[in-house]
Amino acid sequence: MPEQTPNPRDQRRSYERGALSRENLDPDPVVQFRAWFTDATETPEVIEPNAMTLSTVDVEGQPNSRTVLLKAFDERGFVFFTNYESRKAAEIAANPKVALLFPWIALERQAKIQGTAEKISRTETVKYFLSRPVGHRLGAWVSNQSSVVSSKSLLLTKLDEMKRKFADGEVPLPSFWGGYRVRPRLFEFWQ
Repeated sequence: MPEQTPNPRDQRRSYERGALSRENLDPDPVVQFRAWFTDATETPEVIEPNAMTLSTVDVEGQPNSRTVLLKAFDERGFVFFTNYESRKAAEIAANPKVALLFPWIALERQAKIQGTAEKISRTETVKYFLSRPVGHRLGAWVSNQSSVVSSKSLLLTKLDEMKRKFADGEVPLPSFWGGYRVRPRLFEFWQ
């Protein structure tokens, strides 16, 4: 006999970690984000504080969301990296308006940012790419994002090919890989 699926309505809980008021918010939303991001990085229950949901819209108006990792932020915006041949990159090229969501559930907080995504400079991308471990740089060459992978063995074969190709340890930046900066237009903080 199959187990009964838990009812989502029964999963409700009370949020009691604190209330949010305008008096508690910094007038500069980037400063406020930095404070909350710092709290998230210092909270062991927040597994990956830089994990964010990136939402884009395709040419037919269909929204798509996926988790990406924040790699930098400042007053200019929020930076992530990806394959420029991925679905998300195609959607950003067609409509650069995006949304980011940081769901810090353990803190009973979330930060939402709406803005416009634009490619960062090649210089910034190279600097970040070269800071990555060699295995991650090889992964950028191997991963064909948004494509169906027929088998894990095919990926491992491609990885072995790249290891041989770049056996000297110098793994160059692929032309199809780089970063985006989301220039914020709207911030929303929830607690």
